[in-house]
Amino acid sequence: MPKILIIDDEKSIRNTLKEILEYESYAVDQAEDGPSGLDMLIKNKYDVVLCDIKMPKMDGLEVLSRAQELAPDAAFIMISAHGSIDTAVDATKKGAYDFLQKPPDLNRLLVTVRNALDRTKLVTETKTLKKKIAKSSEMVGNSPALEQVRKAIAKVAPTDARVLITGPNGAGKEMVARQLHEQSNRANGPMIEVNCAAIPSELIESELFGHEKGSFTSAVKQRIGKFEQAHGGTLFLDEIGDMSLSAQAKVLRALQENKITRVGGEKEITVDVRVLAATNKNLQQEIAERNFREDLYHRLSVILIQVPALNDRREDIGDLVQKFLDDIARDYGNKPKIVTPEALAYLRSLDWRGNIRELRNVVERLVIMSDDTITESDAKMYSGK
Repeated sequence: MPKILIIDDEKSIRNTLKEILEYESYAVDQAEDGPSGLDMLIKNKYDVVLCDIKMPKMDGLEVLSRAQELAPDAAFIMISAHGSIDTAVDATKKGAYDFLQKPPDLNRLLVTVRNALDRTKLVTETKTLKKKIAKSSEMVGNSPALEQVRKAIAKVAPTDARVLITGPNGAGKEMVARQLHEQSNRANGPMIEVNCAAIPSELIESELFGHEKGSFTSAVKQRIGKFEQAHGGTLFLDEIGDMSLSAQAKVLRALQENKITRVGGEKEITVDVRVLAATNKNLQQEIAERNFREDLYHRLSVILIQVPALNDRREDIGDLVQKFLDDIARDYGNKPKIVTPEALAYLRSLDWRGNIRELRNVVERLVIMSDDTITESDAKMYSGK
């Protein structure tokens, strides 16, 4: 049940609002002044706060300012009998969700409260999702090879330098890209990913740069490309070695001039984007075979980060297995299974050509097929080796 706090020095107003909101099945608390309201915000979690502006001891705008630290997720709706446009603007600048005049119109009040609750729910879901994404991009292990990658990320992330991430399939190149973004000054901006190998060569330019309506047969409306979507943030070009030469030429121009032009368009659009790229190919060999532009390679590879194969960091397999056991248990709603030391030793001895991705699949198979404890015989039977 959503919880609402009413802060108002007029008892009649408090009681009226409480009666209306409780009729709508909301849990409602009251505070007679600003200090009391702040004290309740410390002790309880509220989804929405209805706060009067003109109050003794502490006015509503001061309560709002202090509440930004105490209850940043609560949506504040300011109410006042002496409201003006300037007051509403000031309240909004200080973080208020909305402003209502006394006596508030009943329908307007209820609609505003519902919208504020939707906003609070969205903020909470976004924070939860960000935590899940951060957890999924966590680099697990303490091997020397992985520590070297972590040190490189720590040095490079705060800059806007372009990074080329290399390594075999399934080794965790996307995780490195996410860490670079999350530890950068652009962390609050978007991170847009493009898998260059998954998009047909005839569509890659439209995907990256967008297109204007009518620029080709199926272009029934204008499309915003990934470069524009990533404005102010990071663009991650995965499997860059599979990009067509014509698209490479346009990417090179975008990197040189920080401008793009949509397919079928003439207007130049300025973009502020940090580009990260990844590949499992040997780009030097691709350059020699004229499949990749050398000038684009030098633009992308200001910093090179080599992600080690799992076979080169076997000491991390125990930590990775435990993480996967915990993740899978959480997804299935079960208790994490136990893996014996003998089973772990066997897993460490295997050849992991599919790297971390393959290990994760094997662990999930073991969770499904084994009893509460995963034994060495389980590992031998279900590892697929």
